[in-house]
Amino acid sequence: MTTFAFPQSRFLGAEADPETAQVIIFGAPIDGTVTFRPGARLAPGRIRELSVAIETYSPYQDLDLEKLPVADKGDLVLPLADLGAALEKIRQAAEGIHKQGKIPGVLGGEHLISLPLIEAAFKQHPDLCVLHLDAHTDLREAWEGEKFSHSTVMRRVVEVIGPGKLWQMGIRSGTEEEFAYARRMGHILQYTAGNLARLVEVLNNRPVYLSLDIDVLDPAFAPGTGTPEAGGLSSRELLQFISTVVPKLDICGFDLVEVAPVYDESERTSILAATLLRELAIATIKSVKRRVSA
Repeated sequence: MTTFAFPQSRFLGAEADPETAQVIIFGAPIDGTVTFRPGARLAPGRIRELSVAIETYSPYQDLDLEKLPVADKGDLVLPLADLGAALEKIRQAAEGIHKQGKIPGVLGGEHLISLPLIEAAFKQHPDLCVLHLDAHTDLREAWEGEKFSHSTVMRRVVEVIGPGKLWQMGIRSGTEEEFAYARRMGHILQYTAGNLARLVEVLNNRPVYLSLDIDVLDPAFAPGTGTPEAGGLSSRELLQFISTVVPKLDICGFDLVEVAPVYDESERTSILAATLLRELAIATIKSVKRRVSA
């Protein structure tokens, strides 16, 4: 049974009727497999609370979230001591949203939540491609003997969707074996204008699931994460990507993961995450409108 519980506040402006909404936001607050610093399970509630610091209107996309069919259903109630059961509940929740013809937008939590979310999207869209923005490859076969971890999640994803359908950008950390696997089984792109155009060209008219790890950003912009990695994107670059590239793709689901508020005394990471979630929701609505009018 899928059960949602509301924290103290809904996400900024995401107050449409869930029955008529096109994008359904929910939280998946787990962080049981993180390999360095825990705390990501606190992110959905804190991002919601701090979303009052920003406006519902996006000057990047000239749309107001408050006027769009986006609903926040709250956080999934998850058994934190049973990883398998928690992942299954996440998968079932996403499947239910897909069956209604809607698009899930999920707040983590750690990156392992992407696996059941992508499994649910793949069940609905067998030709699914995954666009993964992250500092880390997340392609280990196992971590300390465990196959299911936030450091192995994209390896498990490739096993679900098949080779050649994982596109990674912002990657700057991983083992030699992981990078070899990425080149063999997927695509690693540097963040350049040419590669952004290539993404749109190659993924055009194919269903795309977008997984965004906050540590794709340089720690100067987003220090509140469990595994920060120097040399990342700027917040301006990421906002530009979301507002200009994402609407041109056929987005069928997205997640925003690995924000860890406890390491963010200024709270700028959570506030930035709220801005990114606003932009992702608006860009996804624009993606839907483009598909319908095509």
